Amino acid sequence: MRNTAIACLLFLASCQSAETDSEKSGVTETDTTMTTNVASPDSAVNVLTAAEKADGFELLFDGTSIGGWHVFNKKSDGSAWKVQDGTIHFDKSGGGGDLISEKEYGNFHLKLDWKVDTAGNSGIILFVKEEPKYEHSWHTGPEMQVLDNERHPDSKIIKHRAGDLYDLITSSPETVKPALEWNHVEIISKDGNLEFYLNGTKVVQTTLWDDAWKKMLANSKFKDMPDFGKFKSGHIGLQDHGDRVWYRNIKIKSL
Repeated sequence: MRNTAIACLLFLASCQSAETDSEKSGVTETDTTMTTNVASPDSAVNVLTAAEKADGFELLFDGTSIGGWHVFNKKSDGSAWKVQDGTIHFDKSGGGGDLISEKEYGNFHLKLDWKVDTAGNSGIILFVKEEPKYEHSWHTGPEMQVLDNERHPDSKIIKHRAGDLYDLITSSPETVKPALEWNHVEIISKDGNLEFYLNGTKVVQTTLWDDAWKKMLANSKFKDMPDFGKFKSGHIGLQDHGDRVWYRNIKIKSL
């Protein structure tokens, strides 16, 4: 009995010591837990959190209408882009073309979720300049690739995989999820610094418009497009690549 009592006293003393150390350091289990940005649960899409509202974010899609968007150069009525179950969905039927925001953005923080069909291809296009002389939105705007890396043939081409700054910079590490699963994207552009985040991880960082940028463009498929990657503000675009794709939870903050 005496040995049992001593053991109990020692156990209580060690617990008190551990608690005291924790209080002195100010660190608790919740303090050291990191949260990452992942695709939002279906119950929390197309709404701004209280923190996002306070931070100045606005919705670019409310889940019920494609108001605030139109097809690039208004080449069609955009009827292939449909609102379906709280998403903007491209389903191949009706009038197609890249969908772009009505507003232009320069320095911004963009958030959205996407998923693509099996063997599907699409893209998130930035700094799009809309003028009749440009046939496609990607003739001016750099693109974050949206792709089924497992099945689409573009996945065999370096710098053409999901998360890449298309044809310019390979994303690393690769954090994309399989086809028909939601991915969360954040794109931050601030005074020429461009960052891509895919499923909570930074996968691309580069500087826009400097000599290194110009040299990179000169060695890419865009070398014969004199206005590609040149503009410091423009529309946000969702690419019609002919494959089924879904976008939701589209939010933006001007920086």
